[in-house]
Amino acid sequence: MVQLVQHKGMEESWKSHSLVWQLANIGSEVSRSIRNIGKPARFQGAYERALELFDITIEYAVESETPARVREVCRAREEFCDFFNGNSFKTDPVRMQQYYDQFAAIVNS
Repeated sequence: MVQLVQHKGMEESWKSHSLVWQLANIGSEVSRSIRNIGKPARFQGAYERALELFDITIEYAVESETPARVREVCRAREEFCDFFNGNSFKTDPVRMQQYYDQFAAIVNS
């Protein structure tokens, strides 16, 4: 089980939502992380919240989703981490945000 620091007590409610909803909410923290580069305290909080949400999502996806969906979420987490730690994948932050925006658009439609 993931050790929650920022999102204590939300495991069951998170699990009850669709993967699309989960990715839309992860995208909110990804966006906050990108916007707060250069603001250490704000950045660190958003970065840690995003990682927690990724980890919760992966944990529950292993139980309930197809292997391809689990791999996709793992890959998205890997890209997120890489972007802020050397960006060896040469990820464009605008494109990364667009990936999550598509999930938010579905949830909000």
